[in-house]
Amino acid sequence: MAEADRHEARADRKPQRVKRIGHKGADTIRPGNTLESFQAAVEIGVDMIEFDVLALRDSGVDGAPDAPSPLVVAHDWAEVAEREPLTLTAALDAFTRPPLVGVELDLDLKLPGREDELVECVRAAGLVDRTMVSTMYVESLDEIARLEPGIQRGLTFPRVTRDWRGMRWARPLVALRLATMRRQLPRIALSKIGAHGLHAMWIYEALITAPVVHAVHQGGTQVIAWTVDEAERIQSLRELGVDGICSNDPRLLQAA
Repeated sequence: MAEADRHEARADRKPQRVKRIGHKGADTIRPGNTLESFQAAVEIGVDMIEFDVLALRDSGVDGAPDAPSPLVVAHDWAEVAEREPLTLTAALDAFTRPPLVGVELDLDLKLPGREDELVECVRAAGLVDRTMVSTMYVESLDEIARLEPGIQRGLTFPRVTRDWRGMRWARPLVALRLATMRRQLPRIALSKIGAHGLHAMWIYEALITAPVVHAVHQGGTQVIAWTVDEAERIQSLRELGVDGICSNDPRLLQAA
């Protein structure tokens, strides 16, 4: 397609409704993974709130077997150390009452295991039809599908344990790896969607290209971009045809 044709095609494309997703609620405005942050996101106007679910380390007492700790709303152990986290039960209960009663939710499962407890919490709150679970672990998604097919499932890609972008020495390696992933991702996405019956691919925003969006849509599912806090990138992702954008500052999504 000639350059003029590409511009004309873009001009003729009708803007689609992109799902507005608050990362941890509205982490830029109020500390994320808290009820206050969830409420701030709803006041701005979001369609979905994404928050993290973590299983705390179990602890035994006086030689007794380890006692299972509750599932909590936290990204990692550092966040747990900073403040007493919400239990998952308390967070889900808040979504059954105003002002959170009308919003969808995504549970970002940080570690595999205890999927049965997560599913039971969602069922007990009566939130199966409003809930998606996203995670980097396909084994967790398969188990959730077995336990409760009504809960939507999204694969978070890629699987990473830390943010390497802030390390200057690692930037050339990260750039090379991202370029390789962009080329491979259409094939990987179609494979994962077919093998695991995914409802969404949650993809790191720097990996999203037109071929990636096309492949995921060809697989019959959604592309959700994480985590985007720049207005220009939000607009470019919207033009690429993504189905949802997750941001720490939902005000940017309103502007888009």
